[in-house]
Amino acid sequence: MRVFVTGASGSIGSVVVPELIAAGHEVLGLVRSDAAATAVTAAGGTPLRGDLSDLDSLRTGATQADGVINLAFSNDWNNLEAGIDEEARAVQTLADALSGSGKPFVHAGLTPMMPGHTSTEDDPDTTDGPVGGRGRTSQMVLDLADQGIRSSVVRLPRSVHQRGSQYGFCSVLIAAAQKTGVSAYVGDGTQRWPAVNRLDAARLFRTAFEDAAPGTVLHAVADEGDTMKTLAEAIGGVLAVPVESVPPERFGVIGRVFALDMPSSSALTQERFGWQPTHPSLIDDLAAGDYPALG
Repeated sequence: MRVFVTGASGSIGSVVVPELIAAGHEVLGLVRSDAAATAVTAAGGTPLRGDLSDLDSLRTGATQADGVINLAFSNDWNNLEAGIDEEARAVQTLADALSGSGKPFVHAGLTPMMPGHTSTEDDPDTTDGPVGGRGRTSQMVLDLADQGIRSSVVRLPRSVHQRGSQYGFCSVLIAAAQKTGVSAYVGDGTQRWPAVNRLDAARLFRTAFEDAAPGTVLHAVADEGDTMKTLAEAIGGVLAVPVESVPPERFGVIGRVFALDMPSSSALTQERFGWQPTHPSLIDDLAAGDYPALG
């Protein structure tokens, strides 16, 4: 099948594209730059210039493909609401292009925050708080099952990682520790963060594209929840800096998210799809060091 992938050269797209191609699919990848186009081409895909704000490019990609995997998001925490609004418009555009086609539409969502228990695939998306808009967009995707689209959402934990390149939310902790000389955690540090190696996540996106029924939620979670203090201690050990508690404001708007307990399970996904994480854990990747240099 020909798959239109947004964010094709991004932190997750750059591993999803080769995963799809290795499985025999063709990839049409949305790219914003010459460098991104080169990366998608090198991986075996075909680049299509555009971005989430270029609705014409989204329509073109969706109509030229047998299905869509939507991975792009601005990740600009200083303009979070703008990024959420952009994502919602992009999803609606892709939905309009796919309506009634029966084609698969896989969207990258977020594991929900469920006070008092570990979230599962059966829990609703988080639709309030600083990232609540993303939860509403994920629900919009699931509702597309009623419009003749084989829609599914792969919920990602806050730390999608791979040694030496990506650490998700932990990238913020690493950069802050490199800059300030202190490895910080928020509050008492008992709040838990789920995680997944991005190579394991890539395999699940392919599985969802190939096999998920309309309206399905999948959890790409390998580690149900390491405490923030444990993560900060791993970073502090590698960088040889002290580990200390700080108020949420130290991390700006994202600090409000850092203060929340958000463990998550993928037990139902593993049971339903036979998906098993096999790559190193977040703690293993953090303890191995090899962090990107502070830019």
